[in-house]
Amino acid sequence: MIKMQDRNKIRLRKHVRVRKKITGTPERPRLCVFRSLKHIYAQIIDDTSGKTLVSASTLDEALKGKIGYTGNKSAAREVGKLVGAKAIEKGIKKVVFDRGGYLYHGRVKELADGAREAGLEF
Repeated sequence: MIKMQDRNKIRLRKHVRVRKKITGTPERPRLCVFRSLKHIYAQIIDDTSGKTLVSASTLDEALKGKIGYTGNKSAAREVGKLVGAKAIEKGIKKVVFDRGGYLYHGRVKELADGAREAGLEF
């Protein structure tokens, strides 16, 4: 059985491999996902200036009343909708999706679908 620390090392190696190919530009920033057991976080980052333009997570005040448990797919979809709405508000329409070394499945996929529902293109 693989320990949790070993799984995270494997994920980080995958993330480094993916990040060699994906970068966020001012025209098309990077939508980065981090997933923990209890929460999910999303950031839109411009890598050329090294700044986070938009962020959302299950810890945001805007989502406190909408979601009960924060570690499931419905919560991830709400975070995707929130980050998408914040990005559209700031004038960001196109992004590059960075799944952070996670499989495109489950909560990561739901977050991406929620962001697409809000109007982001990737």
